[in-house]
Amino acid sequence: MITKNVCLFLLMGCWQLFFSTSKAQSNNPLDVAFGDPFVLYDQETDAYYMYGTGGVEHGFVAYSSKDLKQWEHRGTVYTAQQDKSWGTKDFWAPEVYKRGGKYYMFYSAHWKENPNDELENYRIGIATSTHPTGPFIDLTGRPLFDPGYPIIDGNVYFAEDGRLYLYYSRCCYKNPVQSEIAAWAKQQGMFDEIEESWIYGVELASDFSHVIGEPTLLLRPPISRDDKQSEWESRSVTSGEVNRRWTEGSYLFKHNNLYYMMYSANHFGGENYAVGYATASNPLGPFEKSATNPILQKNISHGGIVSGTGHNSLLRDKEGKVWCVYHARTTKTGSQRLVFLDELKILPNGQLIVDGPTVKP
Repeated sequence: MITKNVCLFLLMGCWQLFFSTSKAQSNNPLDVAFGDPFVLYDQETDAYYMYGTGGVEHGFVAYSSKDLKQWEHRGTVYTAQQDKSWGTKDFWAPEVYKRGGKYYMFYSAHWKENPNDELENYRIGIATSTHPTGPFIDLTGRPLFDPGYPIIDGNVYFAEDGRLYLYYSRCCYKNPVQSEIAAWAKQQGMFDEIEESWIYGVELASDFSHVIGEPTLLLRPPISRDDKQSEWESRSVTSGEVNRRWTEGSYLFKHNNLYYMMYSANHFGGENYAVGYATASNPLGPFEKSATNPILQKNISHGGIVSGTGHNSLLRDKEGKVWCVYHARTTKTGSQRLVFLDELKILPNGQLIVDGPTVKP
């Protein structure tokens, strides 16, 4: 049975959100140097726990908080220095869920089984612990599954019918795609080819031991330049930054019988990293991207100081407010990625709005 300690919006899906004109005072950026942040509220300890990319080599650290403002460093919660470790480097994007009295961490890393010496040999694994601050121990000594290409950014949706779904991003690595953007970039003499990352979904066994069936392609960058999503999802290419278009950092939730998939596009290390969303009537799609995308992006072009806003998750706090948890940079703090929390709202017509990026006075 799924415990009440897991955030209800993850497990039960239909959570009630409403439009509000009030805004809480910003505490952004938090004094937490994470990329890809994820926050779990644990009812048993009545505390919030944050996980993310960074803080330790070959592993993960955690922070805890009682109020989402002051965060305490809790040290290393997962390390590759263990018997069942399968990863060698690039430990990224941990997400932690509570199920059956245990905590399960899904994370990405570079797989040591690499006979072809691939530069990006990423897979998704699972580690478990009896406490949110670890130690987390790998379940099997291997990644969850091997689709035959590098994957990152695992996110799990717990459906109300008891089924589980895993979402992930196929890496750009060795995935060149023909599109009007790729043709334009080559014509301009910018790049010979454009690699893309795509988001897939697949059913997951209830004991996390394996995936069920074949993965389904859910989201990818636009093929046509006339597509309304093409401009914002191609900025890393059109600015000359890099020959890649990303669709990554997916996060799925359900509201009013509609499945929302939030995702990030553009280079995670650049200023154009931004968040959009798509909706579907089924957890495995087909998904339609919102005409209002992006819903979270840099504000430095409009007098602000924030850029690189992306790879979000969601948190429903004890008071019922839903927060968009993401990383970003500011002109004051430099290139280091820091954690931001801004309120997520759903309008009566189903449109998502993130009240951000905000910064403390």
